[in-house]
Amino acid sequence: MKENWSAFPWVCFAMCVGVMGTALISPLYPLYQQAWQLRTSDVSLIYVVYMVGALFGLLFMGRLSDTLGFRKVMLAGLLLGWGGTLLTMLAWDLSTLNMGRFAVGLSSSLIVTSATVGLVQISRDGASQRISMITSFLLAFGFGLGPITGGITGQWLPNPLMVTYVPSLLLGVLAVYALMRVQLKPHTDELATASPSWRTFMPRLAWTGRSDSLAFTLTCACPFFAFGVFGIYASMAPLFLEKMLPWHGPVVSGTSIGVILLASAMMQLACARMSLRWCGFLGLLAVVLSNAMLVLNFKLGSPIVFIVGVCAAAAGHGMCLLAGISMVNRIATPTERSGLISTYLVCGYVGSIAPLIAAGWIADHHGLPAAITLLGLCVIVIASPLAIWFFRHPRMRLA
Repeated sequence: MKENWSAFPWVCFAMCVGVMGTALISPLYPLYQQAWQLRTSDVSLIYVVYMVGALFGLLFMGRLSDTLGFRKVMLAGLLLGWGGTLLTMLAWDLSTLNMGRFAVGLSSSLIVTSATVGLVQISRDGASQRISMITSFLLAFGFGLGPITGGITGQWLPNPLMVTYVPSLLLGVLAVYALMRVQLKPHTDELATASPSWRTFMPRLAWTGRSDSLAFTLTCACPFFAFGVFGIYASMAPLFLEKMLPWHGPVVSGTSIGVILLASAMMQLACARMSLRWCGFLGLLAVVLSNAMLVLNFKLGSPIVFIVGVCAAAAGHGMCLLAGISMVNRIATPTERSGLISTYLVCGYVGSIAPLIAAGWIADHHGLPAAITLLGLCVIVIASPLAIWFFRHPRMRLA
């Protein structure tokens, strides 16, 4: 007799495994640079190629879950991510590595959008806030496990440029098998109403109706600043930790990145019952505080100021993501959910890319302290009024 597996925990597991595999490589960049004699621009290219793959998936395939159903899209994403991870593990030069990273980036978009839609569809109990919390928690938790795993294996295991990817490949096989065995409710398949056409793959970002346009704009500011502050602290943390700690290597950089994301996940659990408008308001204010601490620490070089800034960055990241995905689920109808989630994530990816590019350009011409100071002040000036606006907007109150 065929055994049916419960859908909800296995969709959560598959989502966590999918996003974990995308971040494994983060602590390994110095090892690739040393082994292959890469330039700094080559290492930056690896990250850019991944982001291009992720944005390509969101722009061209972000609405597939509304037409094919979430399970088919999620399976495609897991299989593509498994193949990309395998190619990354076996890569023999920069070109093959970038091919694998592009596939992993594309798969991450498919997995995140389809899993977010799927969790809402298989949970028809009206607890949208709970589903939103679980979704954002899994994103932060999965992304946090990646660099920690990569840092540990890269520091102490032999042949780290291959061994690091083995856990992700094994877990990926289990995730695909489980997703094929889960029992879906009949209404879930009914939401896949049409076959995909060429219009489905046109690069178009979905948007809400005019009545919710401003609310959705404020919602998209949450991932923009959350991803941005995480990117800044993830890149700056190893620099500060090298001065404060006697240890060096992948485990230091991987743990510093992973701890921020895991702390973000814990913050989301702590704020699960907080009202949405307070969550977004305090999250954006925490982003402001974290940037203020980062600017201040370039002058003071204080471990205490650094720790306060990291805690504020983790809190801001967690609360902004929780408030943001909650608002997307509140605004979106079933037929437009995956499109709005794609737009929401594009704003987050832009937030992670644009500040780092700007900071790099300013640092090349005026020095790193000037770049971080200017960037931090811009975030403070822009995010502070947005926090108040988010709190006062009537759509952010309970429906």
